Amino acid sequence: MGKEAVVAKSSPDACGHLIAMLFRRNLLDFSAEERSHFVQALDLAKRTTHPQYVIATRRSEEILGDDGNTPQFENISIYNYFVWTHYYSVKKTFLGPGQESFGEVDFSHEGPAFLTWHRFHLLQLEKDMQDMLQDPSFALPYWDFATGKNVCDVCTDDLMGARSSWDPAAISSNSVFSQWRVVCESLEDYDTRGTLCNSTEGGPIRRNPAGNVARPTVQRLPAPQDVAQCLEVGSFDTPPFYSNSTDSFRNTVEGNDPMGRYDPAVRSLHNLAHLFLNGTGGQTHLSPNDPIFVLLHTFTDAVFDEWLRRHDADISTFPLENAPIGHNRQFNMVPFWPPVTSTEMFVTAADNLGYTYEVQWPSQNFSISEIVTIAVVAALGLVGLIFLGTSYLIRARSKMDEANQPLLIDQYQPYDGGYEKAQNATQPMV
Repeated sequence: MGKEAVVAKSSPDACGHLIAMLFRRNLLDFSAEERSHFVQALDLAKRTTHPQYVIATRRSEEILGDDGNTPQFENISIYNYFVWTHYYSVKKTFLGPGQESFGEVDFSHEGPAFLTWHRFHLLQLEKDMQDMLQDPSFALPYWDFATGKNVCDVCTDDLMGARSSWDPAAISSNSVFSQWRVVCESLEDYDTRGTLCNSTEGGPIRRNPAGNVARPTVQRLPAPQDVAQCLEVGSFDTPPFYSNSTDSFRNTVEGNDPMGRYDPAVRSLHNLAHLFLNGTGGQTHLSPNDPIFVLLHTFTDAVFDEWLRRHDADISTFPLENAPIGHNRQFNMVPFWPPVTSTEMFVTAADNLGYTYEVQWPSQNFSISEIVTIAVVAALGLVGLIFLGTSYLIRARSKMDEANQPLLIDQYQPYDGGYEKAQNATQPMV
C-alpha cells in the first residue's frame, strides 16, 4: 500500500456506498521512502500507455484521415494524457487555411470553471494512477507555494528535480525528471494546419525558478498572508466572470490581487506560482509537462476546498449563465469524458469526493488602519474601565465614611428630597 495517503475513515458517496477517505498531504512532510515512491509513480505514469483513452490528432472534419478511411487517433501515456486534456482546453480554434486561429476561448481559465475544471483534472489523474499502481490509497500530495520566498523548496533531486549545475534552466541529471520530454509544444503547426497535439515528445522540461530578471515581480512566490486574504473574499465570482472580475474569490485565487481588487498589473497565488517557475511551467499550453503542475494545483484546490467550507457555499453562487464559453455551471467541462459539469465539482471534498487536505492555514494579519482602530478602541475601553473603577472606589469610600459618621447622614438626608422637589417645580423631567 502506498504511503502518500492515510486512510482515515469512511464516508458515503452519492449512492450511499462507503468509500475510504484519503488525505492529500504536504509533499515536504513525506518521508524519504514516501518521496521516492511518489516520484517513481509519476515516472511510471509518464511511461505507461493509458489503458482506456486514445487522443484525436485531427479535428472532426479530418478525423478519418485524408483517404477517409484512416481514423486519426493515437495511444498516449497516462501522464501525457493529463497534459493533452489541459492543452485541448486552452487551444486556439482553427478557422481554416490562411486564417488566423481564434484564441479567445479558454475552457479552463479566466472564468468560474477554473477551479472546478482543474479539480476534476486532478481527480482523473489520481484515479488513473491508483489503477496503474493497483493501490486505491494513493493520493496526490500538494506543494504549499505560499512561502513568500524566492526559492523553490520542492526543487530538489529527491523530489521534483534540482537546478542543473550546467544549465540554470535545466533540471539536474540526478533527477528522473531531467529525462522527461514535453508534448503539445508545436503550436504554430496546430494553428496553421488545423492539426491537434499528438503523442510525439519533443524537448526537455525547462525550469528556472525566480530567474526572470526582466520581471522582478515574479521572482518571489506568494506569501502566506496572500492566502489568508484570499480566503476572506466572500463572493465566489462576480460579473463579468472573467479575468477582470472584482471581489471574486475565483479570480483572486487564480492570480489577481489577494484582497479581491482587480489590478491588471498584479500576479499572485496560482498565476504567480506558475510564472515564478519561469519555463515550461509558466506557459499555459505546456505547463502540465512539468510535474510541479500537479502539486501547484492540488494546493490551489486545497484553498478552494477551504473556501467552500468556511463560507458554506452552495451552487447558487456559481453563475448559471453569462459566463465565458464553457464556464456556466451546467455546461460540460471540455474535453472530459464521460461528461462532467462544474456543479458536480462545486462541493466540499471530504463530504462528497472522498479526500481531504492536511493544511495549516495562515491567520489573517491586521492592516495598519485596522491596528490603529483596534488600538483606539482598546484605549477608550481602558479609559472607561479606569473611570468605572474610580467611581466605584469613591462610592465605596463614601459609604464607609457615612457608616462611620451617622450624624452626617441625619444632617444631609433631607436635602435629597428637597433637591428633587425644587427641580420638579422649576423644570420638566428629561
